[in-house]
Amino acid sequence: MTWPILSQIILFGIALSMDAFAVSIISGLTMQGLNRKRNFFIAGTFGFLQGFMPLLGFLSLELIEVLVDSTGGSRASEFMTTSVTWIAFALLLLIGGKMLFEAIHGLISPPEHPEEKQFSLKAVFLLGIATSIDALATGIAFHNVDAKGQVMSTMSTIWLHVAIIMVITFAFSLIGLLLGKQIIKLLKGRYEIAGIIGGVILLFLAAWIVVSHYVGL
Repeated sequence: MTWPILSQIILFGIALSMDAFAVSIISGLTMQGLNRKRNFFIAGTFGFLQGFMPLLGFLSLELIEVLVDSTGGSRASEFMTTSVTWIAFALLLLIGGKMLFEAIHGLISPPEHPEEKQFSLKAVFLLGIATSIDALATGIAFHNVDAKGQVMSTMSTIWLHVAIIMVITFAFSLIGLLLGKQIIKLLKGRYEIAGIIGGVILLFLAAWIVVSHYVGL
């Protein structure tokens, strides 16, 4: 594995972690009852999923090329990248829209006994999947060949590449969680405002995933 390929993987890891970083800020803003253990769990979950999805995409295309051929693999990769883009869009749109609606409704008609949005395993996994599923396409891109005829990832190097992505995403997610908790302090505990900010960010991420897919950003 050459240094140019390694640097590309690091850049991929940073780019992929940005979604998790944004959602980690949202989690820090809107989830109550977070502590060090839960912060590490959330960051670990986001990191694992952000690395697992490219691995799944890479291995899926490997299997397709073995069972069919390289031409069939190329068609399958196009279908997979388009499918995961719209799945990620739908999940983020659903989660962000719900968050935005509940936050605005809470501002307009504040409940007498507001329910705190506590830490939830279901919410963590749902957010983790929503922000990482589009990384399946990255695993497919790992089959790309550079100008020197070198494949970015092979069966022997993909595991290291995935580990790098996991570590980078974990670090950015942890920073995002801590940043979110600081922001909510500045908002003086106004979780409705935090919910609006979080919902808008998720809707922006949903739109960005579709735009970047078709524009090639």
